Amino acid sequence: MMTERANNILVIEDDPAVAQGLVEGIGDAGFAVHWESTGGGGVAYARENTPHLIVLDVRLPDGSGFDFCRQMRLAGMRQPILMLTVQADEVDKVLGLEMGADDYLTKPYRMRELLARIRSLLRRTYGELSSAEADVLYVDDLVIDRSRATVTREGRELSLTPTEYRLFVFLAQHPGQAFSRAQLIENVWGSDGEYYDDKTVSVHVRRLREKVEVEPSNPHLIITVPGIGYRLDTR
Repeated sequence: MMTERANNILVIEDDPAVAQGLVEGIGDAGFAVHWESTGGGGVAYARENTPHLIVLDVRLPDGSGFDFCRQMRLAGMRQPILMLTVQADEVDKVLGLEMGADDYLTKPYRMRELLARIRSLLRRTYGELSSAEADVLYVDDLVIDRSRATVTREGRELSLTPTEYRLFVFLAQHPGQAFSRAQLIENVWGSDGEYYDDKTVSVHVRRLREKVEVEPSNPHLIITVPGIGYRLDTR
């Protein structure tokens, strides 16, 4: 696994005072930090430098953080994105996840909690995704190569976020078994599950279906089990 000092964190935040606090707090924890004050500048930096994790504010002077998050995902950027939102608004949280964010944190927050989220995302992403195990899983016409952390269909790689990838791998490892949303939180999000709820799982399942299902509106792989949760059907 990467050490903290090997990790480059990109902070996209327009408020200089808030940004300074983020840069100092994250930097003091041993991470390398780069700050951009606009969404456009952040996206450009991410394209050129491939940071390991992105902290993205929702309100930016040149557009919505949600839109910039979506831009990065459409551009194939797979690193974890942690969104910062001012209001504890359920709509904002769901929208952020639907745009491809892996996590969100509501202002005001404690630096200790932010660092815990950052470490958790880095650990889950680069700890599990970089596993040396050369496991290959087959789901219908999809191929999961765990040694490369890729999911392909007919040789074309699907652009899954780290959380979507972990969720799909977990389901693929237990074909035909139904899991409740609470069980998925426990197994996919792990010890950090206290930060998440059923809606988080539902949003990630919906986004995953949009990428792995041939007909997302009529899924035949990730099946909803009424009263329980979801299962992966490999018929």
